[in-house]
Amino acid sequence: MATPAENLATSLKALKKLQDAGKIAIKTADLSRTNRERLLKNGFLKEVTKGWYIATPPDEREGDSTSWYTSYWAFCAGYLNERYGGDYFISPDQSLLMHVGNRTIPQQLIIRTSRGVNHKTPLPYNTSLWNWQSPLPRAAKFVEMQGLRMMDLPSSLVFCTVSMFTHNEADVRTALAMLTDASAISRILLEGGHSTIAGRIAGAFRSMGKEKIADDIVKSMQAAGYNVRETNPFKKEVPPGLFTTERSPYINRIKQLWYDMRETVIAVFPAAPSLPADKEKYLKEVEDMYAADAYHSLSIEKYSVSPELIEKVKSGNWDYHNKKEDKLQRDAMAARGYWQAAQKVRESIRKILDGANAGKVAHDDYGYWYRELFAPSVQAGIIQAADLAGFRNKQVFISGSRHVPLNNEAVRETMPLLFDLLAQESEAVVRAVLGHFIFVYIHPYTDGNGRMGRFLMNVMLASGGYPWTVIPVQLRNEYMQALEQASTERNMEPFARFIAYLVNASLRGEPIAKNPA
Repeated sequence: MATPAENLATSLKALKKLQDAGKIAIKTADLSRTNRERLLKNGFLKEVTKGWYIATPPDEREGDSTSWYTSYWAFCAGYLNERYGGDYFISPDQSLLMHVGNRTIPQQLIIRTSRGVNHKTPLPYNTSLWNWQSPLPRAAKFVEMQGLRMMDLPSSLVFCTVSMFTHNEADVRTALAMLTDASAISRILLEGGHSTIAGRIAGAFRSMGKEKIADDIVKSMQAAGYNVRETNPFKKEVPPGLFTTERSPYINRIKQLWYDMRETVIAVFPAAPSLPADKEKYLKEVEDMYAADAYHSLSIEKYSVSPELIEKVKSGNWDYHNKKEDKLQRDAMAARGYWQAAQKVRESIRKILDGANAGKVAHDDYGYWYRELFAPSVQAGIIQAADLAGFRNKQVFISGSRHVPLNNEAVRETMPLLFDLLAQESEAVVRAVLGHFIFVYIHPYTDGNGRMGRFLMNVMLASGGYPWTVIPVQLRNEYMQALEQASTERNMEPFARFIAYLVNASLRGEPIAKNPA
């Protein structure tokens, strides 16, 4: 008779077969009842909605949304294609977001289909699908992306809701910047007789300096006998030349995020103290903050780091070559790496205090910070040496977050832009807050993004003479929630106020004893 472990192994083989075939959305019929129940009992399977499941790691804690958010888009693709075949598409609004690379997990994914009746399908963690029984819009074209059926980009712009232009300006402008002429949009507008929409889209193009496309839309509609009243649907003006025509959407998205958010940051921060006259004193103060900073920054990433371990590493008593307990301790590797990286970061700060451009220094030096951060883990054999080569080469997800970081190809496009923005920015607080935010928004590495983002923040704070500022682990939830709002809702104010609160406390030399107001 097979043992329980052997039975579980049999069920895991059945699950692996499905995964090897690329199945993320697993339906009841895909597994035998015995295998399904055994996998559910042992935590390898989780029910998403009646009769549908996803694979999960058995050690995932109750209430942890990571496996669901990681699986979300692939699950929806498998589920919708199985249920509706080609008779569905995701909403024009969501189609547009997907075209511009915004894969934030929506609270509700609206799909349109000719089948069934309007109804809601609840999904985990307050997400849902809304089935909208509706005929296909006239003249719309459809494409498949990542397994999902959606409108093509011109159709998405024509049929998206008016609120997209006011609540998702960065995404809509990014979409408009991807089009090089008016032909595709004009065809849809003319076939559907959409004179009001034509006026809105023409006004949107004109607000971005794309005069020819705007003129071509209006003249095409007028030639067909339509009266077009042009309006600018956006709330905010953008400077001429902010948007360039890009085949990739990511460059323009990052540019607009920076432009939209910078004034919010400036409004909540104290004036910069200016570069210190006594550079050595400033650097000594940075050094004195090391132990507290290392403890809190590593603890935010859920390393089990004690002050004693930090002192052991700092004093040189840690020895991975000769002490077995040091070599095998992942937390010790992280602590040693943090110490080595901090030395490189201080060298970068010295250059800035000597008058070098902060953005250029960060661009030149951040690779050194990263390599030192993980060198001990490579030397101890915990991670592969290839991991030090540079940016990630696969998609990553952030634990518990609806924000889906940029794909690995986009990382290589946007990281140089980030450092250009830092180099061109006149306000140190903007460099610090948006530098940190955009860095973790892109998420260029498989690991270490939070620590690198906090290093970058403090290097940019130094460029304005602000003190080294620790983000305390007891405020981890507030920190993560503020980043989540900035990433998923484009609301920078909570994060800007959070960092401003900590910087103000540092300026006054006060301990962090309460939550930010």
